[in-house]
Amino acid sequence: MAVAVLETADARAKCALSRDFAAKWKAARADGATPIPLGRAAPPDRPARPPQPPLLDPRDVPRRKPGTEAGRTAILHAVAHIELNAVDLHWDIIARFADLPMPMGYYDDWVQAADEESKHFNLIADCLEEMGSFYGALPAHAGMWRAAEDTANDIMGRLAVVPMVLEARGLDVTPNMIEVFRRAGGAPGAARAVAAMEVIYAEEVHHVAYGSKWFHFLCGRENIDPKPAFHDLVRRYFHGALKPPFNEEKRAEAGIPPDFYWPLSEKSG
Repeated sequence: MAVAVLETADARAKCALSRDFAAKWKAARADGATPIPLGRAAPPDRPARPPQPPLLDPRDVPRRKPGTEAGRTAILHAVAHIELNAVDLHWDIIARFADLPMPMGYYDDWVQAADEESKHFNLIADCLEEMGSFYGALPAHAGMWRAAEDTANDIMGRLAVVPMVLEARGLDVTPNMIEVFRRAGGAPGAARAVAAMEVIYAEEVHHVAYGSKWFHFLCGRENIDPKPAFHDLVRRYFHGALKPPFNEEKRAEAGIPPDFYWPLSEKSG
């Protein structure tokens, strides 16, 4: 199932397949008693992608002012791109590391996360369409899959960088994005965007928490101190310092205390 999602190029079709597979998994796991045999399949190095949007170096993606309709469209397009990549990242962490023995709850969590990211993409794509645009109408960030490629052979590195750094960053910036659309008042798509991003903000906490939970699980299994291990892995795989301000309340809710991320921040030197 994971590889089938990764090999589906069309964004809406990818999300529909993801949600269908998640429902099938949850139905099979409903009683919680019957073990489900896990299959084996080789995930692609990179997930299939639609022909649009064009993927650019992050430095080449145009910047737009958020106070304009074009700027708000660009924000939503960037969020849709992030959510679509997250769908692939969560299915990839299932298929990529299937040979590593993990409790069934590990698969439950990442299937749930993939299902929610698929829902998030659809919510934002609907907003774009209400604004007269669509996913693929603007260039997008080509660096989103780099973290997956860099950590393809290191599950602890994957957990440290993707949910505990990249998705945690979403907890920092989403409140300001919600405020941008709230200030837009009756502009096309604004109310729908506020509602969509409030859903995303609430559910992304769980995804960061899944990363923290399974990172700490593996540290415990290997008798590793989690904090220095996290610092070492982020310095190895994440390109650059972490950017404050940090949403300390939501990060704490997700199981990441300040002494994990502040020493890696720009202000720490």
